[in-house]
Amino acid sequence: MYPRIEDYALIGDEQTAALVGKDGSIDWLCLPRFDSGACFARLLGDEESGHWRIAPEGADTCARRGYRPGTLVLDTEWESPEGTVRVTDLMPQRDRAPDVVRIVEGLSGRVTVRCTLRLRFDYGSITPWMRRSGGHRVAVAGPDSVWLRSEPAVRTWGEDFGTHSKFTVEEGEKVAFVLTWHPSHEPRPPLVDPFEALHTSVRDWRRWTSRCRYDGPYREAVVRSLITLKALTYAPTGGIVAAATTSLPEELGGVRNWDYRYCWLRDSTLTLGVLLSAGYHKEAEAWRDWLLRAVAGSPADLQIMYGLAGERRLPEFELPWLPGFAESAPVRVGNDAVDQLQLDVYGEVMDSLWLARSSGLSTRPHMWNMQCALMTFLESAWRQPDEGLWEVRGGRRHFVHSKVLVWVAADRAVRTLETHPELHGDIDGWRAMRDEVHREVCEKGYDPERNTFTQYYGSRELDAALLLIPRLGFLPPDDPRVIGTVDAVRADLGYDGLVRRYDTEKTTVDGLPGGEGAFLACSFWLADALHLTGRTQEARELFESLVRLTNDVGLLAEEYDPVSGRQLGNFPQAFSHIGLVNTALALFGGDKAG
Repeated sequence: MYPRIEDYALIGDEQTAALVGKDGSIDWLCLPRFDSGACFARLLGDEESGHWRIAPEGADTCARRGYRPGTLVLDTEWESPEGTVRVTDLMPQRDRAPDVVRIVEGLSGRVTVRCTLRLRFDYGSITPWMRRSGGHRVAVAGPDSVWLRSEPAVRTWGEDFGTHSKFTVEEGEKVAFVLTWHPSHEPRPPLVDPFEALHTSVRDWRRWTSRCRYDGPYREAVVRSLITLKALTYAPTGGIVAAATTSLPEELGGVRNWDYRYCWLRDSTLTLGVLLSAGYHKEAEAWRDWLLRAVAGSPADLQIMYGLAGERRLPEFELPWLPGFAESAPVRVGNDAVDQLQLDVYGEVMDSLWLARSSGLSTRPHMWNMQCALMTFLESAWRQPDEGLWEVRGGRRHFVHSKVLVWVAADRAVRTLETHPELHGDIDGWRAMRDEVHREVCEKGYDPERNTFTQYYGSRELDAALLLIPRLGFLPPDDPRVIGTVDAVRADLGYDGLVRRYDTEKTTVDGLPGGEGAFLACSFWLADALHLTGRTQEARELFESLVRLTNDVGLLAEEYDPVSGRQLGNFPQAFSHIGLVNTALALFGGDKAG
């Protein structure tokens, strides 16, 4: 039996993150960054790929678990005939080195607990040497060193290339374990007090969540989504990764397994909007500044994604020693889509910077000059076909969504000059470009026979990204072509009430075998589109059904399979949680529609 993706909870320190299963095992952790090699990779392999389990002896899965309200501190409780025990998991805010803190607490009776640690560096491929040092267990292999200690000390022993311990806790007793990583050529960093770390983490997270301005229905789900976005933020730079994992499959047993531990430009405007609307201006400014640094350089070299600090080279390769989640191979590291041409990202950047400026975020030197350079490039480049929003691997097309985002770029440039006359730019040329793109999309990307826009020029296929047309302002929500497109997408791409990105069986551009689940972000887009087109009650019903798909601790992956009732794709997925917050804000945050 394989675990389900939704069986996992997230802990993190805003530089990396770990996934904790219902069985008390940490099965995924990359150190020291989100995109580093994993030292626990059981998620994509087996126990020998690395994991760290703490659970009562003989126990299978926990009785219940949940985050402490307003925090990323996870409590997991176990019940047995001998008594009840709680394991509290967290990653404290980092000083010099990353720490994982696990505190075992007896709640009733007398419970025997087992701890098994199998460290396997470089995605499960390297078994480190273990030694003792001053009561600590120390693992070293190449550049990596990990220290394990307990307070109070419990006996540990080595067996089957793992570190084991067995101890008992009675009501009120606590045993804390701390795992610390550092570069192997450096001395051990200062010790962390696990109990003080717990107190500080709870306090700091609750201070942060108290700043949330949203106070409408489903606030708990909204706050959990915001905490998840915060946890997926790489604090040193402000970049936000798409997910904490690589290669969780979009189809069980399939090949659609990608590395999402990078920062995508396609998320930029929606992310910025969520942070600003929810009251997190500091985080919004940090994301905007990451964006400006990442895209600096020649406009022709603009990428669809970047590394945590704006790195550009993200070569894709496979890890043949890992069988993949539920035997879904290959397991990939890196992402070759980084080299694709996607014209929509130019619109995303222009839209993000327009939103930042209009929302009152402080401007940055040369920001407008960079925007002008992007527009100069786009004036000649927008007529090219591209790979589109979904990073298809079946050849370039004139994707309608890409052209709509080109229109967005021109529109935001014009509106910036109209509202800021002190700036200089080719406003007449950009107005003409905006009009030309609009005309072309309406002529070549619209099917009058079916009253719907299409996936790309001349096609009969549809695309869920078309649901964004009214939100982006390309056409008003009451335009018959918009209403027709919403209805067509809902009918053609609907999947048990949810929405697929496109039809993988009919499409000629996908370039990959197999299928995928319903895309959760697209399903939130449908709720937004229904709301904008006057069908707010239907939108609320869809939103409520999507919230019910969150797992027991409020997390969403990229996709959902209504047939098996399972989450699919990388986890937790920023795009899904951004969609949840955006839709809640639209439905309950004061925006009025039908």
